[in-house]
Amino acid sequence: MSGYLALAVSVGLLAVVDTWLFGVPLAGFLPGLVWVSFIAWGCFFHSGAGNKGLVTAIVGMAFGAAVGVAAIWALMAPLAGLGQFAAPVAVGLGAFVICLASKVPLLATIPASVYGFAAVAGATFLMAGNGVMDPVSAYFPTVFSVIIGALFGIVSEKFAAVLTKA
Repeated sequence: MSGYLALAVSVGLLAVVDTWLFGVPLAGFLPGLVWVSFIAWGCFFHSGAGNKGLVTAIVGMAFGAAVGVAAIWALMAPLAGLGQFAAPVAVGLGAFVICLASKVPLLATIPASVYGFAAVAGATFLMAGNGVMDPVSAYFPTVFSVIIGALFGIVSEKFAAVLTKA
């Protein structure tokens, strides 16, 4: 089987498993966060795949999520007085920090950190629909979903390699 087709089969089949995992066994613990897993899975491949992609996706996205938590907290507290500009300023400060942090080799892939920032923001606002706006409570489910997605990246890469040899 060609590498192209093998990767398509691998990702397609494992996407079924990932979606089922979040929709059934993990639904109570990680409600609605399958999209974070898919972002991390994509980040794995866009970051070079293999061990480098795994580490970049997990570390970069976890860092970005931490910056996102700080930005959301800032817009809810110290920046709240800025009114309609609180969120834009908080996001701008977060983007600034992410770019500065890219000097650190483990955080050099800026998009990975941006994905983590966006993922924790989405998870926080998803939780806010239940009446609770708590970015800290969204952090660990987000990072856990990132880890699952990055692991799906490694598994899909290895499964595709097996299918290519078959």
